[in-house]
Amino acid sequence: MPPEDREHQYDLRWEMGGVELVQAYTDLLMNKEANDTAADYVRAKIHAIVDDAATAKTLMPTNHPIGTKRICVDTDYFATYNRPNVTLIDLRKTPLERITASGIRTSGSDFAVDSIVFATGFDAMTGALLKVELTGVAGERLRDKWAAGPRMLLGLMTAGFPNLFTITGPGSPSVLSNVIVSIEQHVEWITGLLAHMQANGATRVEADRDAEDRWVEHVNEVAFRTLFPQANSWYMGANIPGKPRLFMPYCGGVGVYGRNAPRSQQRAIPVSGSPRRSPESRRPLPTRPRSAKPKHRFSRLLERAAMGSRVLINGRWHYG
Repeated sequence: MPPEDREHQYDLRWEMGGVELVQAYTDLLMNKEANDTAADYVRAKIHAIVDDAATAKTLMPTNHPIGTKRICVDTDYFATYNRPNVTLIDLRKTPLERITASGIRTSGSDFAVDSIVFATGFDAMTGALLKVELTGVAGERLRDKWAAGPRMLLGLMTAGFPNLFTITGPGSPSVLSNVIVSIEQHVEWITGLLAHMQANGATRVEADRDAEDRWVEHVNEVAFRTLFPQANSWYMGANIPGKPRLFMPYCGGVGVYGRNAPRSQQRAIPVSGSPRRSPESRRPLPTRPRSAKPKHRFSRLLERAAMGSRVLINGRWHYG
């Protein structure tokens, strides 16, 4: 593509704002050479907007492929640094030392302030779950099972912990998607599964460990086809000292996940309990129609990850 055409597309998306820029071309988050063109464009924009050259240089993304950390979704953010009452302090060069009676102290200076807005990061995707002392049926604690990183089937359940559901958990699109849509997707499927269990007299549901292992492998396989693992981001757990470094969300896409996850779950989640209805009255597991669109390559990978999984309903194994 001629550079001027590419520049025009970037200009259009820069004016739109938000994440549109890194969605200009399909390979920007998969090909470093392509990503460099977007990063160079953003750096040039920052250089043009910010008056002070040193401040502009500090603001420029240089230590990760652009888009592998959340980019600035701003309204005149960079122009704010041209105001006389705004100063940028690079904590990589002069780390924060303490909060004092009058303000903030770094290794380089003291700063008197009237108020402090704390934005210190958070233990994304696993922190809230691990703060609860969850113990599985075999006596294994969730924090021990996840010591090397979270292991889940489709971000919904983890083997050894029956009847425990998570919404947009590790291994699902979650934070890479419109999270409200992903929450609705999970809630609808879980309530459908619970209705299926009730209709069939089942009282227990648990992720199959083999299917979980395949899904974790698939999530990692897809992630390492992208540039995401090259960033020290909270997607990778890099903001929490001692947290295992691995890419936690599923980056195959919420559309692919949504079209395939219901069928995959149908194969991979064992359901057991005492039957209270006759076989003729039992309802099938919830699912959605197959998309008529041609399959995306991630769709084929996802289906392959779920192949051979099994489901246990009222004591009888059925194989997918």
